[in-house]
Amino acid sequence: MTKADIVELIHENLGLTKKDIAKVVDELFNEVRDQILEKNNVKISGFGNFEVKKRGRRIGRNPKTGVETVIEPRTVVVFRPSQIFKDEVNG
Repeated sequence: MTKADIVELIHENLGLTKKDIAKVVDELFNEVRDQILEKNNVKISGFGNFEVKKRGRRIGRNPKTGVETVIEPRTVVVFRPSQIFKDEVNG
């Protein structure tokens, strides 16, 4: 599903203009992105959490050659679905 698909679905359900819907969707994604870039977690009730985590330095291995290499520390974004969302997915 793309951003354009989201805009189209909202347009079909609510009847608002696609231009206005696109502005709202863009603003939502921009705000989520900005919060994550500031290292803030984002919680969307009933959907899930986007958590910013730091991964430490570690040793990795190339699965083909077996050669070990150092993986430098980095920051990652992890999505954890809410229990409500998990229950809906699992039926």
